[in-house]
Amino acid sequence: MLSLRLTRGSHPLILLRRSLVAVAAAGASFLLLSALAFAASHPADPDGALARLLWCVVPLAATVQLAMSVARADPSTRPGAGFAAAGLGPARLALLAGAATATACAAGSALALLVFLHLRGDVGGSWLLWAGSGAAGRALGGERPLPLVGAVTLVAVVPVVAGAASAAGRWPRRPGAGAPRPFVPTLATGSPHPPPHRAAAALPWGVALIATGLALGAYAGRGAHPSPMPLSGRFGDSAPEMVGGWALTVTGLVLAGPGLVHGCGRLLALGRPRPLRLLAGRVLQQEAGLIGRPVGVLCTVAAGLYGALWPHGAAHGRPGPHGFGPLTELGVGLVLMCAFATALTAALEARSARRRTTAALLRLGASARLLRGAAALRGGALLLLLAPVAWGVAQLTTMPFAHS
Repeated sequence: MLSLRLTRGSHPLILLRRSLVAVAAAGASFLLLSALAFAASHPADPDGALARLLWCVVPLAATVQLAMSVARADPSTRPGAGFAAAGLGPARLALLAGAATATACAAGSALALLVFLHLRGDVGGSWLLWAGSGAAGRALGGERPLPLVGAVTLVAVVPVVAGAASAAGRWPRRPGAGAPRPFVPTLATGSPHPPPHRAAAALPWGVALIATGLALGAYAGRGAHPSPMPLSGRFGDSAPEMVGGWALTVTGLVLAGPGLVHGCGRLLALGRPRPLRLLAGRVLQQEAGLIGRPVGVLCTVAAGLYGALWPHGAAHGRPGPHGFGPLTELGVGLVLMCAFATALTAALEARSARRRTTAALLRLGASARLLRGAAALRGGALLLLLAPVAWGVAQLTTMPFAHS
């Protein structure tokens, strides 16, 4: 009840973020239900059913990441004097954040179940215009009954996982272990580089995982598989080595994201930087732990889209998204929405975290033009550094399949 009251009194931007979480949960639940319907209508193809269910892990992970980002940026569940007076400490506030996330995801999952049952023809009334032809029901296995226990279990997966992950992400830790420290720029004497950020420590592990994943994908590409990511319904054609290589590459890019952002900040602050370049570099180094992983996810999505679209189009004689099914398009759109929304949420959270620093700089005489220039420089530097990284990973991933 408290989470519902906090939701009703939240800022419109907070409500928009939670609405995006509900929409993402609806899409992920719909894909899970589609995998269940395929398993029910194709009992002789258990491998294909398992492969479809495993491919749903990608949009599910994107949804959970978006839910965690929104829960972390929600100011209504942060520690405050009012909550402490009411007996809500950090641990209970973490549970409250998890409950709010689970509530939003449950609303989206319930809507997905209702739409799914209607498209299959299990619910009367044609309030969806494209449900009358019966093609959607046949594509979703409407000729076979849907297992009730399995449907309820899959619908509950997204709220439970997202709520638990959000609560775990907000769970109290040691002082200074997870919260970003306030950024205080030093424009006078001393070294132009702040102490090395702990976010850069995972960069070697990320690079090692990327290299291992690319090597495993190259090994899998020696076979007769026409595309590294089959997106037209042939989910069972994927080699285990290829899937494992993609998983390692994705994990490596996400782990390397904070280190890449921190390194970009160090490059900006090299030599004798002027105030604009020094301010942009210091901010990037300080915020690498906050925006690094969402930026790594964006690199992963860009590389994955290239690896999925162009080899798939080449296999069909035309480059581009030709021959994709509606479920594939739903999954790709869901991952794209979650990745961009997560990155935008992290950027807004970083902007809110340095609000006091911005006010201090303005009091010291810094112009608004300098701050806008530093923000533009940070964005341009990240684009110049990370776009070649995503392009290179995509090229190395698809190279073994170019001549197969």
